[in-house]
Order: sequence, then C-alpha cells, then structure tokens
Amino acid sequence: MNLHRPDAANASSDPIVEILRSAKTIAVVGLSSNPFRPSHGVAAYLQSVGYKIIPVNPNEPEVLGVKSYARLEDIPEPVDIVDVFRRSEDVPPVADSAIAIGAKVLWLQQGITHSASAEKARAAGLTVIEDACLFVEHKKRRP
Repeated sequence: MNLHRPDAANASSDPIVEILRSAKTIAVVGLSSNPFRPSHGVAAYLQSVGYKIIPVNPNEPEVLGVKSYARLEDIPEPVDIVDVFRRSEDVPPVADSAIAIGAKVLWLQQGITHSASAEKARAAGLTVIEDACLFVEHKKRRP
C-alpha cells in the first residue's frame, strides 16, 4: 500500500481509520453487476456496512440496486472516496475527474498504481491510496 497525504493533512496515527470513519459516500469506478467480479464483492460489502455506494460504469444502468453513472462528473451529490477498479493505465482521467468533483480520497485498488496521477491528486488536496483493497483495509480496522 502506498499512502499519499496532502500537505495540509492532519497527522494521524492511522489515516486509513480516519478515512473510513469520516467517509459516507463511495463512488466505485468500474463497478460491475457480475457478482463474480471483485468490484461487485467489495462494493456489496461496503454497502452492507453502511456506506452509500454510487456505481460509475457507462456499461451498467444499475448495480446493487443503485443507478449507475457514466462518469464521476455526472454524480449529483458530493463523493468522499473514489474507489477505482480500472487498470493502472486508465487512472489519469479518473484522477482528474476525482479532483474536478472535489472528492476527498482517491483509492486505487490492489494492484493499481499510477505515481503521476497520485502526485497530481495529492497536490490538489486529495489523500491517495494506491495498491490497497478497501474491503481488506475495512475488515482489518473495523472503524
């Protein structure tokens, strides 16, 4: 896991717990309606523990009983965490969109990294987590 905090971020003994406690709404980029896909399992778990999940996938009209949006910019409400299930090379436009919508956290799932996008988002004030599973981190900490 790589954690990048904005310069103005408060020091915390465990910034992941801080993120998990304060977040309410998670936009899941690449969320699939296929229950065998990791994105579906992670989002279903997060929804079951009380987070509001917003699917972002232009190929899905609805996932987990929630309307899906084609782009982050189409979501009509504030987003705390942008959780990314896309290949590393697809991260730059997602990071730009996360910055544009004023998300607080850009979370790149396990196996996903993009240092230039992480630095750009961090410089714009977002906390960035790379190469970490939101499900795994939540289960470890149970905030």
